[in-house]
Amino acid sequence: MPLERLPAPKLPGFIARQLPDGLERYRVDVGGARMHVMEVGRGRPLLMLHGNPTWGFLWRKVVRELDLSRFRVILPDLIGLGYSDHPTDARAHTLDQHIAWLGALLDGLDLDELVFVGQDWGGPIGLGALYERRDLARGLVILNTAISPPRLGFKETAFHRFARTPVVADVAFRLLGFPQVNLNVAQGDKKSITGGAAWAYRLPLLDPRRNAAPLAMARMVPNGPDHVSIPALERVHAFVSGFTGPAEIVWGDRDPVLGRARGWVEKNLPQARVTRTKAGHFLQEEVPGEIAAAIARVGDALDADR
Repeated sequence: MPLERLPAPKLPGFIARQLPDGLERYRVDVGGARMHVMEVGRGRPLLMLHGNPTWGFLWRKVVRELDLSRFRVILPDLIGLGYSDHPTDARAHTLDQHIAWLGALLDGLDLDELVFVGQDWGGPIGLGALYERRDLARGLVILNTAISPPRLGFKETAFHRFARTPVVADVAFRLLGFPQVNLNVAQGDKKSITGGAAWAYRLPLLDPRRNAAPLAMARMVPNGPDHVSIPALERVHAFVSGFTGPAEIVWGDRDPVLGRARGWVEKNLPQARVTRTKAGHFLQEEVPGEIAAAIARVGDALDADR
């Protein structure tokens, strides 16, 4: 059943001016929470999903590089981030719940022959929803993300170890605005997120009463074989390793969080063309042209098969 499109909250002028022209904005109820979505273009649906702690704003440079006569670009904000609803209870943030929320959006938009692009938590959340809708996705573009549970010998990053530190992490994430106050630290070019762009990421999470998501989503990363996220990540891995459609990988090798995961992603998507870059974690800010080119090549391959 199509979802009712509800009015979106007004954006501050400095953010609205940074977004591409022609965006339609709305919110939809995805099961007890309202998800903020931006759309532009027409043609084959293209879902681009961000991760923690960003929102759909992250894709603005990529959108400007795309042929919007070919793609209907759909940019959701994950629940708890951006201009979607922000649950105050951190326990709402599980991988299964995020997959369910996104799945409700996909069902309500009545999509077909989708191209999916995912980065950071957007990868497993999107791929997890597609596992349950295997006939929907026709092409994949994978950016710096995880596609499976941690492998044997996995060691947590310093970021994720810090996120599990009692009290100290709560203060840093909830009161001091970590990590969104210094996203540039994870970049190849440290000047790639500054000024108005940096504030566009900080603003939706300024209120400590409404910023449970960044810490809760950092803790969604498994730290052992019994972690609650493991079963969903196993389904993600099953979907990716069994996917046979056109695929591309665009990777930021200077990513201190997920940079080392590229080889494993390549192994599980052997048909994918790989574009390695000197970008960091939020590579959409540094190499939007390379990402848009990868999307266009997937679109070309799908068009050729029609």
